[in-house]
Amino acid sequence: MPLSPNPLDDQNRRIVELVAGGQAASRSELAKILDVAVSTVSLRVQALIDADVLREDGHGNSSGGRRPRRLRVNVAEARILAAELGGGHARIGLLDLTGKLHASETIPINIAAGPEETLKKVAAGCRALAGDTEIRAIGMALPGPVRLQTGSVDQPSRMPGWQGYRVRERLTELLGVPAVVDNDANLMALGEHHRRLSPAEDSITVKAGTAIGSGIIVQGAIHRGATAAAGDITHTQIDPTLNEPCSCGNRGCLETVASGASLVRQMGELGQSVPDAAAVLALARDGDPTATTLIRTAGTHLGQALSGVVNFFNPHAVFLTGSLSASEPFIAAVRSRVYEACHPLATQTLLIEAAASGQDAALYGAARIALDAVDLTA
Repeated sequence: MPLSPNPLDDQNRRIVELVAGGQAASRSELAKILDVAVSTVSLRVQALIDADVLREDGHGNSSGGRRPRRLRVNVAEARILAAELGGGHARIGLLDLTGKLHASETIPINIAAGPEETLKKVAAGCRALAGDTEIRAIGMALPGPVRLQTGSVDQPSRMPGWQGYRVRERLTELLGVPAVVDNDANLMALGEHHRRLSPAEDSITVKAGTAIGSGIIVQGAIHRGATAAAGDITHTQIDPTLNEPCSCGNRGCLETVASGASLVRQMGELGQSVPDAAAVLALARDGDPTATTLIRTAGTHLGQALSGVVNFFNPHAVFLTGSLSASEPFIAAVRSRVYEACHPLATQTLLIEAAASGQDAALYGAARIALDAVDLTA
């Protein structure tokens, strides 16, 4: 079973982050930043040294007394596994305790085959990727709602056979290490935020691909809401007069007019059959007017849905990921609509752009929650 986070674990994680990021290289510097006694920091640092998480490496400059021992993160030993499941593929990665991605690959899966077959295949891929490396934990991003208390899938719309399945428990059984699972949009948001912004800032990351999802980060942490549904703009009603039904039972939801799947459907309705959203994007790059218009319209719809969120939440940044984020017309349409519909104060310093983490955003986020869930000194 995964270990529950506690204040000591949080403090250990913060110490590792400060040393890894170059913000602190000694016990005294850590004590100053954390606003605690040097003796308190020394106890925690020694525990991390004993666990081979930190190492002492030479001496720093003296400020009047004895030269302090310099600290560094030991990245040569333990690793964290991360995985993101999609409908037909899984992205897996191997990261160190500083959050650096050392290796990654994409393996084919069929999520509709059910949880047992899928997780066994992903676990096998993870073991092969890790080799003889010591693994401390695994974090997994799932393409559906997750009940955090049980680590199970909760009312997924595109994961037949997964309802109520305890993914966290099964992963721990298959890999023999603590496991943590969360929704993929949440973990993409977490991963992108910490690569782009400070822990004190707020952001929204929208995954615009075959489906649409988003994650909200408040002061560096995932905001999940009362029932873990925060950030689910998928079912924001854009136009109730539209005939296309949504999986939620309503009509005119954002996903029915702005997702990659909706673009494929709309192209077919206009007499141009395409296999997937990637084909729509390719046509737009080649100047096809129908594809370009549909992509711009989708961006406008997403911008409309986001404008209310931006006005209410006032984030520092909106990051766009997923296949549609590769389209500049799509991003331009989102940006244009948000700026048009929002109060000037809400957009005064707002950053709206494609996520920089690309296809590995969820891996960074998954590794981060995996580190949060284990005792680094164990």
